[in-house]
Amino acid sequence: MAFRLGPARPPAVAAEAMVATSQPAATRAGLRVLERGGNAADAALAAAAVLCVTEPMSTGVGGDAFALVWDGKRLHGLDAAGSAPAGAQPTSPVESSGPRSVTVPGAVRGWAALAERFGTLGLDSLLADSIAAAEQGFAVGRVTADAWRRLHPPRELGPPPTLGDRVFLPELGRTLRRIAEHGPEALYAGEIAARIAEATWLDEDDLAVYRPAWVAPLTLDYRGVTVCELPPPTQGVAALEGLGLLGLGEPSLAAQVESVRLALEDARDGVRDGADVSGLLEPGFLSARRAKAAPVVSEPAGGTVYLCAVDGYGLAVSLIQSLYEGFGSGVVAAGTGVILQNRGACFAVSGAVEPGRRPYHTIIPGMLLRDGALVGPFGVMGGLMQAQGHVQVVSGLVDDRLDPQAALDRSRFRVQGREVLLEEGLWPRAEEIEALGLTAVRSTDPRLFGGGQAIVLEGEVLLGGSDSRKDGYAAGL
Repeated sequence: MAFRLGPARPPAVAAEAMVATSQPAATRAGLRVLERGGNAADAALAAAAVLCVTEPMSTGVGGDAFALVWDGKRLHGLDAAGSAPAGAQPTSPVESSGPRSVTVPGAVRGWAALAERFGTLGLDSLLADSIAAAEQGFAVGRVTADAWRRLHPPRELGPPPTLGDRVFLPELGRTLRRIAEHGPEALYAGEIAARIAEATWLDEDDLAVYRPAWVAPLTLDYRGVTVCELPPPTQGVAALEGLGLLGLGEPSLAAQVESVRLALEDARDGVRDGADVSGLLEPGFLSARRAKAAPVVSEPAGGTVYLCAVDGYGLAVSLIQSLYEGFGSGVVAAGTGVILQNRGACFAVSGAVEPGRRPYHTIIPGMLLRDGALVGPFGVMGGLMQAQGHVQVVSGLVDDRLDPQAALDRSRFRVQGREVLLEEGLWPRAEEIEALGLTAVRSTDPRLFGGGQAIVLEGEVLLGGSDSRKDGYAAGL
């Protein structure tokens, strides 16, 4: 992909409602739902399903999902992440791809839970655009085409498309149609479940018993704004701890880098399925932690999509879903078009597969509140980059009062071992990184810095942004 620093573009502006995604077809699907009278939950679900078709290297019905939902008064957290097989051996080697890297896909039951609790139109009608995209074809954008070619797609998908090619995924379309007609049971029981079990180390019982959960979000005050993330198994606490450390002083580039390095290390040590990580956000811990030397941190990159939606009724949804690495495990359940995630690779963080439990999760949706009222949803995808991206985007919104598009498009850094990768706009500041005893790397690859979306309530209007590093856009009514 050619690298260039493009001109700034303004944020999207809307009076009533807005959707922001990484794919044009997904944003349009969300807007159509809003025009039909649906709310932000409906719009988010329609967009999420379309992303499973138009960005198959990053997400799919064979992956997991998480969401934060603001209902106008309260914040709700949705955890739709699946576990390793109940019958897996604790001493099993942690495999990064293939059948033994697959965990139970949680996204579809997560969709159903979100639709039941907050939606108004019904999941069946919300899948119409995704079914049409799969069966009637969709045009591939530049960033997506590049990722498709680079990430070695399963042979079942055919040769990688190029920019502007029209792609058809009829088997996936049939699966989505069955989910629309029969609900999530179409994936978790019967023929499709049997095909998933045949292709992986999952049993049909692992799929049948899976249920998502509504969980209490984690929060932290950052200079008057309440930043909200999800608890383990996600790395949401890393974003909050990073901001908590950054809030103890000036938000310089060096301070951001050091705060991120400390927080990522603590997350790798402490984030486990069901773990209590609230102590990492205590003021006393943060003050003591800031005085310690930052460690070396590293983690494999992942493939993910993030989207958000806000409506005129005061509902806001921040939703993220993923196959983990590009095209997940590389395993496709025969005849279904379902690519299975390789989230089991993240058991490497704890050193062994944990039967019936969830591994460390990199994907994190975010939400901002102020004085008990909505500021807006936000998120950044990209494996290890996600928590780092949250810190940088929130600092841009809060410290520098940037609009969402500017905060997302601003040049980023990425901590990677003892190296700190810098996008072009930060190249002149390499000496600040070198002064920390780290190696500054002038990167020309925008793929390494993730991609995000954000919507912010500004007075009586909504301002939105969708990362220029991706193919999508933000738009509203």
